[in-house]
Amino acid sequence: MLRCILFDLDEVLADYDRAVRVGHLADAIGSTPEQVRAAIHASGIEDAADRGALTPEAYLDALSAFLGRKVSADAWTAARRTATHVRPDVRDLVARIGARMDVALLTNNGVLMARQLRRIAPSLFPLFEGRAFASAEFGAIKPDSRVYLACLDRPGVPADATLFVDDNEAHVQGALRAGLHGHHYRDLAGLSAALATFGLP
Repeated sequence: MLRCILFDLDEVLADYDRAVRVGHLADAIGSTPEQVRAAIHASGIEDAADRGALTPEAYLDALSAFLGRKVSADAWTAARRTATHVRPDVRDLVARIGARMDVALLTNNGVLMARQLRRIAPSLFPLFEGRAFASAEFGAIKPDSRVYLACLDRPGVPADATLFVDDNEAHVQGALRAGLHGHHYRDLAGLSAALATFGLP
């Protein structure tokens, strides 16, 4: 019997366009997309933040130092918000499930993302209020088994009563190794079929 469905964010609950994020932030700070792309995706700064090795303040300071321009929390958040679009059909399905059991969110991201998620994807709240987590909060990233288990400690739900949904097959395999059920998300029809096996709408 399931007690919780744990969802990934990007490409499951929401469409995420990296190029839009990069371009928006570049415009906001007077840099170039190439420089911002290097800072976020090639420098290792974002990866360190996702693992919890950098506080939000240290993360923003590192980006600022790399780019030679101030990257504020507001500019960072606005860029991420512009690039993130919640999928209404998936959100509606999650809302129906949430009326019957716990739903939670686990994304490979830094603590800044966890702090700002309500501003970045406001339509996911209050659905995930108090149950939206970033990997950095647990000191590792998916598919490390420790991330899933530490995350489930928050709502106090056992692994074998949780279904994890992610578009990344490696992350799903990590959840399975941790004792969760798993679904590799490809589309809403496939998710609905997977949920039906558990007697869910």
